Amino acid sequence: MISRTRLREIIRYGVAGLVNTAFGYGLYAGLIWLGLDRYVAQAIGYVLGTAFNYVTYSRHVFTDAGPAKLRFVLSYGANYLINLGGLKLASRFLADPYLAGAVTTLGVVALNYLVLRHLVFRRASA
Repeated sequence: MISRTRLREIIRYGVAGLVNTAFGYGLYAGLIWLGLDRYVAQAIGYVLGTAFNYVTYSRHVFTDAGPAKLRFVLSYGANYLINLGGLKLASRFLADPYLAGAVTTLGVVALNYLVLRHLVFRRASA
């Protein structure tokens, strides 16, 4: 059974994730619209999105954790590589770069929560 505290955290993660996804995907789509290559757009969106995501997750979701900037950046580096592989795979089946980016983004949400909760935002010692 999941505790109320963990359930609230998951809900906050979902809300922050929606905001983060809108921000990151909005950057990606905007850069594609401006004529950038999908992989360049993804890289730029990821760098800017990472900073935005750190703020939302550290201040609104994992509030009981100590500072984790380095672990967060390292986890997002790995997450980027997974996303890049996912985008490459999705692009083999989906010609539309907007749809390929959306499918890729949706594919890493659960994995990202687990990494952030267990490896990045560890609870601060009392």
